[in-house]
Amino acid sequence: MTPDPGLASWLQLSLTPGLGASAIRDLLQRFGLPTAVLARSRAELAQFAAPAALDVLDSAPVRDAVARALDWAAASGHFIVTLADETYPRSLLEIADPPPLLYAQGRLELLAREAVAVVGSRNASAQGEANATAFSRALSDAGLTVVSGLALGIDAAAHRGALASAGSTIAVLGTGIDVVYPRRNSALAAEIAARGVLVSEFPLGTQAAAHNFPRRNRLISGLSRGCLVVEAALESGSLITARSAAEQGREVFAIPGSIHSPLSKGCHSLIKSGAKLVESAEDVLAELPRFTRSGYASTAQDAPAPADSGLLAVMGHDPVDVDALCTRAGLSPEQVSSELLRLELAGRVAALPGGLYQRLEKARGG
Repeated sequence: MTPDPGLASWLQLSLTPGLGASAIRDLLQRFGLPTAVLARSRAELAQFAAPAALDVLDSAPVRDAVARALDWAAASGHFIVTLADETYPRSLLEIADPPPLLYAQGRLELLAREAVAVVGSRNASAQGEANATAFSRALSDAGLTVVSGLALGIDAAAHRGALASAGSTIAVLGTGIDVVYPRRNSALAAEIAARGVLVSEFPLGTQAAAHNFPRRNRLISGLSRGCLVVEAALESGSLITARSAAEQGREVFAIPGSIHSPLSKGCHSLIKSGAKLVESAEDVLAELPRFTRSGYASTAQDAPAPADSGLLAVMGHDPVDVDALCTRAGLSPEQVSSELLRLELAGRVAALPGGLYQRLEKARGG
């Protein structure tokens, strides 16, 4: 991509402390492109910008930050996309507060493709991660790009599922694009940069801070036609993403779970509020009638699972302890523990805190 000749001016505005996105949009609306904004007198700009921001607009720290950003953008696969660029995502122009510019690393063309957000708890259950992976892979098989936030748990599982197919994935960061958070996802971030795309509105070097992530969440939903919440507690940041999606006119989907699981309560709350209950990726695709599903194909996960027998047959779908299983199955604690270990190694059962166990269903991605 050929850099915008006025990119330094865009960066100067966006990297000036105290000059927020709203003020920048006001300046652009009043005066035109950043080069025209910067040519105006400080008295004219003072109608739209705080005096403290104008005092540092031409400062050495701002010039240094602009130079660092231009150096970063000069590297292969690095992009800075402004509101004036044809490559700026059209979907973000539909939201109330689009960022003046985006930093991107990877396959820039993914920002123009049809996408669905898949989000959920950082402290996900094994079943939740399996669902996120299967749904994301099926949606990616259908040609949709999966958008998420690179967090642990559901986000990471969604990215991995999407990377396994054609639609690929977009990771929207709550840090500068050169900062990986959490560090445990460094390898995943590198894979997304190579096969998907990383996106951030924050300046280079911005570290993780609590107030950045709600802003990040509006971009996750803004880039997407719909938002699927896989697993979420009532206080989960995923519900912020879902609310942003609803406010932006996007579809909201939620996967139901056990009434006893705290990680299901957020999804159940969304469903009570009007989110669409989904049990398979096909349920999501059915709500996107304008989406051409020519790429969608059934997978082995669509085949009916064989009937369970033995201990699985009496476990049910909610967490259960060993004593209850002994009673239901008529087995000794030793026999139940031995069978649970076998099922856990086979990926059919997950051990939970508090001595509880839960069966893992085969996720119905398609």
